[in-house]
Amino acid sequence: MNSGEPKATEQARRAVGGVRRRYGVLAGVSLVLVLSGCTVGPDFVRPAPPKADGYTSGKMPAAIRSAQGQPGQRLHLQRKISAQWWDLFHSPQLEQVVRQAVAGNRSVAAARATLASARENAAAARGGYYPQADVSAGARRRNSPGQPTGGAGVSNLYTVGPTVSYALDAFGGTRRQVEQQQALAEYQGYQLAAAYLSLTGNVVNQAITIASLRAQIRATQDIIAEDARNLSLVRDKFEGGKAARTDVLTAETQLASDRTLLPPLRQQLSSARHALSILVGRSPAAWSAPDFELENFTLPRDLPLSLPSALVRQRPDILAAEARLHADSAAIGVATAQLYPSITLSASIEQQSLDSATLFNSANRLWSLSGDLLAPIVHGGTLRAQRRAAVDTYRASLADYEQTVLQGLQQVADTLRALDHDAQLVAAQRVLMDTAGEALQLQRASYAAGKSNILSLIDAQRAYQQARLGFARARAQRLQDSAQLFVALGGGWWQAKLSGPTRPQQGLR
Repeated sequence: MNSGEPKATEQARRAVGGVRRRYGVLAGVSLVLVLSGCTVGPDFVRPAPPKADGYTSGKMPAAIRSAQGQPGQRLHLQRKISAQWWDLFHSPQLEQVVRQAVAGNRSVAAARATLASARENAAAARGGYYPQADVSAGARRRNSPGQPTGGAGVSNLYTVGPTVSYALDAFGGTRRQVEQQQALAEYQGYQLAAAYLSLTGNVVNQAITIASLRAQIRATQDIIAEDARNLSLVRDKFEGGKAARTDVLTAETQLASDRTLLPPLRQQLSSARHALSILVGRSPAAWSAPDFELENFTLPRDLPLSLPSALVRQRPDILAAEARLHADSAAIGVATAQLYPSITLSASIEQQSLDSATLFNSANRLWSLSGDLLAPIVHGGTLRAQRRAAVDTYRASLADYEQTVLQGLQQVADTLRALDHDAQLVAAQRVLMDTAGEALQLQRASYAAGKSNILSLIDAQRAYQQARLGFARARAQRLQDSAQLFVALGGGWWQAKLSGPTRPQQGLR
């Protein structure tokens, strides 16, 4: 033997030992990494708010100008929006109806229940963080091979015991599922806020519509009364031989024509009343809307206005689109985690016995520990296609979010312009109504004196009719657009108490 051989053997043994130690360290580090886990997939980042400092071209308006003696409205940048913004109209009837609608509306109740369901789904997903424990028990009766059923070879087997399993979230699939469900719960929460905001806005809109239609009906009734006086005047002149029969027919035609205006207005009023009763959560037969009057609504003089960067953080439809985007981002992580191995640890203790009396003896106890790894190898491209689909869904949600933001900005811009134009329209309609009223009186006097014909009187009557109806509609539109601004800005829903009962109690077991 070579004297150097023992020394070489010892060196080789040491080298092998060093390699084993290094691999042992690497294995230990790998095990720590697996146990601590990593989270695959993208981490969600909220989209940046718009950088614009206004909603329309030019400088942000500070006021809605007044015109021809009409009251003006002032815009206050970044002023806090009241949760009960409808109180600014100073209508006790309106305040009462809004409270009834919030308490009884079925769409809001459905949104509350849907939110509760989403929160329970999120809670169920969080259960994946913890070990799962079950207990099983069984009793079997069997015979040995070659023995007849019911013979001496028949025996009983009794088993009972718990099983505990734990799926290691090595690559964050469970964490992404929880993140996804929590984002979906946030989405439903914002959907509830959107339902609440839509409800309050629609109630105010319908109330003002009722008031406007009642004003238009009264104006039409007054016009019909004027038509009747004109007809009486024409008949008197006809009987006195100072007017032709055609004048009488013309006056009668105008009276009949104006009477046809009432049924459509009354139908619109009935429809508005019925719509309001449904918003309140009552049938039209069981609930009747108050008799709202335009004179009982105060035009809000001070209006809040948020910057676009704040708008995207307070409009519920934009926040809902953002939450949906977050859920779809987490879904990418869920799909990505399916590409990696899954590890499941399990342990069980089982008592087995042929006799139920000795089932729980320690000698009949069996236990087992196991660790299972399942790694995807070939799935026909399914897993990667699912991940690509998740990415495409996220891109679609991003486009939907951006579109929702643009629509929100447009709605505020349209409302601001509308308020400015409403003030001008109300002023112009007021002047037109006053002028047309004076012209009608002059024409009536002129016709009575025989200085003008019936057609001139009818034209004056028609102009006054249109002016009165237009003035009523313009006043209502200005009130509705003022309410629309509060809705477009988010309506202060975040200050309202929306966490009411989430499910009906009757009939549940």
